[in-house]
Amino acid sequence: MHRWVIAAASIALLTAAPNHCARADAVADFYRDRTVRVIIGFGVGGGFDVYARLLARHMGRHIPGRPVLVPQNIIGAGSLNAANTIYNVAPKDGTVFGTFARGMAMEALIGTNKAQFDATKFTWLGSATNELSVCATWHTSWVKTWDDLLTKPITVSGTGAGADPDTFAALMKNVFGAKLKLISSYRGTSEMNLAIERGEVDGRCGWSWGVLKSTQPGWIAEKKLNLIVQLSLQKSEELPDVPLIMDFANQRQKQILKMVLSRQVMGRPFAAPPGIPQDRALALRKAFDDTLKDPVFLADANRQGLDTNPVSGTEIEKMIGELYGTPKDVIEEARLAVSP
Repeated sequence: MHRWVIAAASIALLTAAPNHCARADAVADFYRDRTVRVIIGFGVGGGFDVYARLLARHMGRHIPGRPVLVPQNIIGAGSLNAANTIYNVAPKDGTVFGTFARGMAMEALIGTNKAQFDATKFTWLGSATNELSVCATWHTSWVKTWDDLLTKPITVSGTGAGADPDTFAALMKNVFGAKLKLISSYRGTSEMNLAIERGEVDGRCGWSWGVLKSTQPGWIAEKKLNLIVQLSLQKSEELPDVPLIMDFANQRQKQILKMVLSRQVMGRPFAAPPGIPQDRALALRKAFDDTLKDPVFLADANRQGLDTNPVSGTEIEKMIGELYGTPKDVIEEARLAVSP
C-alpha cells in the first residue's frame, strides 16, 4: 500500500507539472511581442500619472512574455472617464489595465449615477501605496487652522466627481459645515498647483501627502502651505502637529468618515477589466506584486521621492466587498455627505 501511495503521488506530480508549465507557457505566448496599455485617469505630471509611468517602466519585465507597457492618459470627470473606459470599452483579454481616483471604487455606491461599473467586478491588481491626504491652503490665505475652515469662506480646487479633492471638500462642507466653495474645472494636480500659486483658489483638500512631498518639497521646506487637517482614519507620525479629522467627529460622523476614508487604503489603485482569462489575471497580479518588490523599481521610486507601501489586489477586493455590505442607512448618509 505504501509503495502504491508513493507511485500515485509521483504520477500526480508529473501530471500536474506539465499542466502548470503549459498554463505559464500559454500566458507567455500570449504576451510575447504584445503591447499592454496602461490607462491613466489624470493629466501628465500629477501623482497618479507619475506612479503609473513608474510602474509601466518596470512591470513588463515581470509579466510572462515581457510585453511593452505604454501609458495612455484618458482624462475627464475626475478619472471617471478612465474607469468607465477600462470597465466597458477596453478589451477583456489582459492587454489593458489602468489607474483612476482611489474613491472611484465607491462612486457607484455613494457617488453620481454616471459610474457605469460595478467596482466589485474589476480585476484588481493592487495599489502602489496606501495613502494619507491633507487639506492645505496657500500661506497667504486667511484660513490657516481647522477653526478657520469652519468660519471663514475659501475656494478650493477639484477635478470632478469621485476624485479626492471634490469628495473631501464636499465631505467637510456637508458633515462639518466648512465654508468651502469648490471650483471643479481642473484636469489634474499640475493645473491645481498652478491655480493655488496664482491665487485663483485658496487651496486644496484631498491632497496626497506622499505626492506633495515628492513634487513640491520646496513648498513644504519654505512653509508655503498651511496644513490644516489630515484626511485619513489614522494619524501619521510624519505630521504630529496636524490634527486628524476623526478627532473632530462624533460617533455617527465617524461611521460616515470610515465609509469615505477607507479609500485611502487603496491610495494608487490599478485595475483591469472584469472577465479577463483567469491565468492572465493571476499573471498580472503576480507581476504587479513582484514589481513593487523589485529593487530596480524601488530605487527608481526613491529617486523620485515616491512612497511605496503596496496593497495586494486580494486585499482591495476584500475591502471593497466589505464596504459594499455596509448598512443602507449609513451608505445613504455617506452619499449625501459627498454630494456637491
